Amino acid sequence: VRLDFSPLCAHQFESVFRQPNKMSDAAKTAVSAAPVDQPIDEKTVLAKYKELQSNCNQLINKITELEFDRNEHRLVEDTLKPLETTRRAYRLVGGVLVERTVGEILPAVTTNKENIQMVLDNLQKNMEAKQKETSEWKAKYNI
Repeated sequence: VRLDFSPLCAHQFESVFRQPNKMSDAAKTAVSAAPVDQPIDEKTVLAKYKELQSNCNQLINKITELEFDRNEHRLVEDTLKPLETTRRAYRLVGGVLVERTVGEILPAVTTNKENIQMVLDNLQKNMEAKQKETSEWKAKYNI
């Protein structure tokens, strides 16, 4: 099994937090310009609801993917911990297999795992907020 342990930073997943808005310009204008008392067009309400659901699904997919990566990192970390730090180990960096020592690879794997966990925590909070917004929208318009 070859694992890619290239450095992982939270900014790599920033795009997940800024989802593209898939609503039409007319729908955006109707949602933002409509007073609270005035009813919004049914198509606009459904478009906004579908957009919210889509964002939630994208977040769930990214969380699932990152949980898998975190578990892989944990497995590699647990495998490397009992080994001597001078023992030869291989790491896949940008598609190239590089020879290093356990002492060089273990800190990088640990750091990557911690970074993945931080991104997961942020995505979980973002997903909970998006799900709350979706359920409020659903309750407000009886969808």
